[in-house]
Amino acid sequence: MFVVSTMFISTSSYAATILILGDSLSAGYGMSEEQGWVQLLRDQYPEHDIINGSVSGETTAGGLRRLPSLLTSSEIELVVVELGGNDGLRGFPPNQLKSNLTKIINLSQDSGANVLLTEIMVPPNYGPRYTKMFNDVYHDLADDFDIPLAPFFMMEIAANPDLMQRDGIHPNQDAQPKITQWMQPWIIDALKK
Repeated sequence: MFVVSTMFISTSSYAATILILGDSLSAGYGMSEEQGWVQLLRDQYPEHDIINGSVSGETTAGGLRRLPSLLTSSEIELVVVELGGNDGLRGFPPNQLKSNLTKIINLSQDSGANVLLTEIMVPPNYGPRYTKMFNDVYHDLADDFDIPLAPFFMMEIAANPDLMQRDGIHPNQDAQPKITQWMQPWIIDALKK
């Protein structure tokens, strides 16, 4: 059962600029951008400028390459990093994942932005050792940088076929409001840090 908080979340009184740096899970793969969870978040918080810098198929290396220009396009208060799924699906080494994410966090913080890291989990295709090493990267980075780590928003969605597209990888339109509800308190809280 998918459980979300119904607690009222108050936003800050100023207009913040938030960058979502993600892959297909945040780019709204398989649907129009207006149907994706990032647009639904925009609709809930029109006072904030929410930039969706997500690209389907993106890896941490690709996100790292694009980040400098995204950071200079606006004065970003918060970078939400939702990357790594494609690294895992391609079997990239966890130390490469950690290196790229470390650089993304450093670049974001050096620009003056807070960082919210989102946990990514991969299917057990490469065995339990790889899966654990991959997942540990996110927890280690959250500890090392003392930044919040939002639990993987696909955990309960992926287990429900009614919320998934036919490919079994991407969430469908019905899942998007649930992702928004899941991410909302993490994003608003990270703005206050």
